[in-house]
Parts: sequence; C-alpha cells; structure tokens
Amino acid sequence: MNLLATAHLSPTGERLKAIFLPLLEHFGPRFWWPAETPFEVCIGAILTQNTAWTNVEKAISALKGARVLTMEGIEAIETGRLAELIRPAGYYNVKSARIKGFVGWLRECHNGSLDVLFNGEWRDLRQELLKVRGIGPETCDAILLYAGNKPTFVVDAYTRRLFHRLGLLPVDAGYDETRRLFMEHLPGDAALFNEYHALIVEECKAFCRTRPLCAGCPLAPQCPTSLSGCRV
Repeated sequence: MNLLATAHLSPTGERLKAIFLPLLEHFGPRFWWPAETPFEVCIGAILTQNTAWTNVEKAISALKGARVLTMEGIEAIETGRLAELIRPAGYYNVKSARIKGFVGWLRECHNGSLDVLFNGEWRDLRQELLKVRGIGPETCDAILLYAGNKPTFVVDAYTRRLFHRLGLLPVDAGYDETRRLFMEHLPGDAALFNEYHALIVEECKAFCRTRPLCAGCPLAPQCPTSLSGCRV
C-alpha cells in the first residue's frame, strides 16, 4: 500500500511491512468485511465469537430471510426467536442475549444510531464498548475497524500463531501485547489495518495452520519456523 511505501518505520515496523507485502502480492486484496451495512458488521462481529465464518454466514442469511437484520428488527424480535435464527453460529442463547444487549446499549446511549456512535473519538468509544456485556477486545475492535472505519487493529488466534512463528511474539502473548505490536509500529490507518488482518486470516487458513504447510507459503523465506523445517 502507498502508505507503507512512504512511511518512516521503526525496525519492527519494517519487519511488519516485509510480512505484509508478500501476503498482499500472494493473496491480493481481500475486501473484508463481507457485509451490506455497518449494522450487519456489528452483528456479525458478535456472531463470529468462538465459531467459523461459514457458520456466521448461515446465521446472517437466516436473519436476512426473516427480515430482522436491522436495528428495529432486532429490537422487535423475541430473544428466543432470535436464538433460533442464529443457531448455526453456536452458543445461540448467549449470542442472542449479547446481540440484544448491544442493541439496547446502542439505543440508550447513542440514540440507536451507528452514525452517532462512530462520531466520537474512537479511543474513548473503545473503552465504552468494552464495558458492554459480551463485547470483548476482539469483538470491540472488529466493530470499530470494520463497521466504523476506525484505526484499531483486530487480533485473533491466527494473529498470535503467525507472529509467534515469525519470531515477533512470545508463545503466550495476550491480546493487548499482540495488538500493540501493530498499533505502535505501523501508521494508524484503518484501510491498512483492515487489509493486514484479512491477509493474516487468509495466510493462516491456507498455510500457517495448526500443523503448518510451509511449502509454497509466501512468508517461508523469512519464517524461523519454516527455516527450521516447519517444526512447531
């Protein structure tokens, strides 16, 4: 991306750039997050907790089929019926309550408007969102980045796995430590963070799996795990 080409980066930032560019060249732009509206992104961010995206797609499709994938639709639907619609995403009773809680908070604190929500300073909003029941750091950052276009990096298990194997994180790195790696060493740009995280997901689905497939991996020439014979 042009931003990385012109930015003055720390040595760690240069390493992050050297990881990003081969991934972008290999996989191409990912155009993530796949959703029709910012509200759909928010609901999808809650649904994707502890499940695969294919299951989220089924739940989203069911919500659309029932014509309730709107602020008003979620407010009106009974919690039990909502749970049945999102059953494919797993933990459906818990997630239906979390969706209802998020929508209730949005109505009470931000007039039910995502435009109002995202109009504030995103760092303050992040702290506020983290206090909403069922909204953890990953869900919070996904909502801010993908629905609100705010420059906060989303971390998941893929991120921790890949960057540990690349030698940039300890094996037990937590969410905040992992997120700081990107927030402190890359330009604060939502488009960059969006693309980088999406590429990490693609890399870990294709190559950097639990049992890595190092042959053909675009990061193999610079990966200590690959250079050691793919031993993990």
